Amino acid sequence: MNDAARPDLLTPFRLGDVALENRVVLAPMTRARAGSARVPNDAMARYYAQRAGAGLVLTEATVVSRQAQGWVDSPGIYTDEMTEGWGRVVEAVHAEGTPIFLQLWHSGRASHTSFHPPERAVAPSAIAIDEEHIHTPEGKQPHEVPRALETDEIPGIVEDFRKAAERARAAGFDGVEIHGANGYLIDTFLQSKTNRRSDGYGGSVQSRFRFLGEVVGAVTSVWPSRRVGVRLSPNGSYNDMGSPDYREQFVHVASRLDAHDLAYLHVMDGLAFGFHDLGEPMTLAEFRSHFRAPLMGNCGYTRETAQEAIRAGHADLVSFGRPFISNPDLVRRFAEGLPLNPDAEVRHWYTPSAEGYTDFPAYEEAVERGIVSG
Repeated sequence: MNDAARPDLLTPFRLGDVALENRVVLAPMTRARAGSARVPNDAMARYYAQRAGAGLVLTEATVVSRQAQGWVDSPGIYTDEMTEGWGRVVEAVHAEGTPIFLQLWHSGRASHTSFHPPERAVAPSAIAIDEEHIHTPEGKQPHEVPRALETDEIPGIVEDFRKAAERARAAGFDGVEIHGANGYLIDTFLQSKTNRRSDGYGGSVQSRFRFLGEVVGAVTSVWPSRRVGVRLSPNGSYNDMGSPDYREQFVHVASRLDAHDLAYLHVMDGLAFGFHDLGEPMTLAEFRSHFRAPLMGNCGYTRETAQEAIRAGHADLVSFGRPFISNPDLVRRFAEGLPLNPDAEVRHWYTPSAEGYTDFPAYEEAVERGIVSG
């Protein structure tokens, strides 16, 4: 295939029956602007609409229940008010002609009693995150030892995902992504480091997949399978993750998910979010051997490395996080070779204001303000 015929980061892509204008995806990023009521608001609608030059918009992680909470001011999808708020976000993105998927999330042990008093965080096993502290509604707190879920409680959490998927349809989303990464509840069920169960949800790689498999089954009872994606982080150390048998586990997960005919598998293959260093990193090429539907790469990609991944056939789509924070017109800048705004300061990522959220200038304004050269 000559270069002119090769797929390109900026060429259209068909994701099942959803047409994408390009292969650039807005990655899910927790931005903490929903307030204590966890209801999506006008500022969030503006933020997502500003970044609707992406071929596909993925929302920030959105909790499926009160128990699932684990991040201050992150949004939810378990009340009518939350559903209506997300509906306004969807309308704003659709007005720009872009499809949008909602990411469904349960934070699991990466939570704290103060998020849902008097209940402790839940997990597959009573193993705490071995890190210094967690940010809670009451300020920094030591990580707690989570409560291990009883076997008969698990179907209720699966049902929370199903109900959240129903609400996502009611809000007008084009699909959903199941958050199975970064040390949150689903990821901790998958990994031997955090799953020491002796029932049907622990032990072998097959049994550790069971919870994710049931969530996928519940969500695809609401949505066509080609409107459902799953996110994984096989290389990640975030939230004190990383298991010696990670390769065996995630090859099995990819193979099992392949049978569900999903919209895509979203793999955090890059190492910029932390690497557990337990062996060689898993690559998109490795996942391609076990998963036939579209693959989405993520974490630390540049325009050039994303282009390489797509042209090599390793990725069909690439999601971008931090570059999209400070460059709402990222796709245009990629297309025209325009310089990017400086990276956003971390101290502004999770503040409640527009600063560091919706106040980043598009290219022309950035030139006028001397932020980038013309």
